[in-house]
Amino acid sequence: MSLSSLNAISPIDGRYRNKINDLGNYFSEEALIKYRVLVEIEYFIALCEIPLPQLEKVNHDIFNDLRDIYKEFSAEDATAIKDIESVTNHDVKAVEYFIKEKFDVLGLSEFKEFIHFGLTSQDINNTAIPLSIKEAMNDVYVPEYFTVLNKLKALVKEWAQVSMLARTHGQPASPTRLGKEIDVFVVRLEEQFNLLNDIPSAAKFGGATGNFNAHHVAYPNIDWKAFGDSFVQEKLGLQHSFPTTQIEHYDHMAALFDTLKRINTILIDLDRDIWTYVSMDYFKQKIKKGEVGSSAMPHKVNPIDFENSEGNLGIANAIFEHLSAKLPISRLQRDLTDSTVLRNVGVPFGHTIIGFKSTLKGLNKLLLNESKFAEDLENNWAVVAEAIQTILRREGYPNPYEALKGLTRTNEKINQSSISNFIDTLEVSDAIKAELKQITPSNYTGI
Repeated sequence: MSLSSLNAISPIDGRYRNKINDLGNYFSEEALIKYRVLVEIEYFIALCEIPLPQLEKVNHDIFNDLRDIYKEFSAEDATAIKDIESVTNHDVKAVEYFIKEKFDVLGLSEFKEFIHFGLTSQDINNTAIPLSIKEAMNDVYVPEYFTVLNKLKALVKEWAQVSMLARTHGQPASPTRLGKEIDVFVVRLEEQFNLLNDIPSAAKFGGATGNFNAHHVAYPNIDWKAFGDSFVQEKLGLQHSFPTTQIEHYDHMAALFDTLKRINTILIDLDRDIWTYVSMDYFKQKIKKGEVGSSAMPHKVNPIDFENSEGNLGIANAIFEHLSAKLPISRLQRDLTDSTVLRNVGVPFGHTIIGFKSTLKGLNKLLLNESKFAEDLENNWAVVAEAIQTILRREGYPNPYEALKGLTRTNEKINQSSISNFIDTLEVSDAIKAELKQITPSNYTGI
């Protein structure tokens, strides 16, 4: 059975594949193989640039041809490497053999043994995977994040003057403005995104147990630590973790996943609030011809985009949580658990991108129901009691809180008339009474 959107086990490779196609360039098996080839090629070039004595004869003009091996990497190349792997039963060794074949074609046969020289497979994996994550973040995640963020910023401006009854503990509370409530999420998202910029993309590079043992024994006069720093940081654009065991310790990667999880959590919070506002009739939703909201109830237009986002972001967070908790733990100098876990890195990114797109789709369908906002404010004049008692405190009025409590903490309807009548009973100046009567649920919205 060939893989299709209908028989894929995972929905990110099936139902939602068209939403996350770009991630295949970074997190698929083919992509992982390509990144491994990239690291191996750049490593060989770096050895030539030292130069190692045995590589002094390598013509540097050939470097462009070497880089074309990964720049022009194809599905056929990936298949060829998988065919080699079926014999070697080792994925990184298969990459080495593939590159050796390319060296034969390029007339570099005498230098083949300097491919993967002194390295262990984790020197390749622990640079290839952080590099793929870094580039996926820059090329896919960040643009999607800013699309959602910029939409929210636009809504902050659009709804800046929309007065709204706030609810704390689900009960009517001091009024607010819709734009400000959206701005809360904007600022939360921005602050977490700023933390992302402080997290380095770290990589391990140092041989079988991290000490450059093989490198040092072969060429004891070369500063291999400085070489590793230069190669990882200048060639690959990553931070060189040192010292390490056989593998990267993944602490920075765990920090990245934890921060991505918090961003998702903020969007889940937004999804639930907007969902609730829709249920309160604060928003209608744009209707698309031909769509069905319910199989049984023709009238329904459900807030399914926010529900879809919440579900996908929740799955993403569960996997990010496991990755950040598991990856920094490895027995002694290395066990294999990180390898199988890392193969799932693209899964939470996939669900995250689906969640972002669903939130954006939902936001773009919202239609403001201003009459409902006004109705709720008009039906909740009791919320101005806070304002009245605070001004009375300012004026030194005796027991203002208790006076307002007696008025409002009943089961009787509080409206503009009852508030006005209460103000008339207060022993304050006419100017203060006039000031108090200017306060309404619609204008008592703070700064």
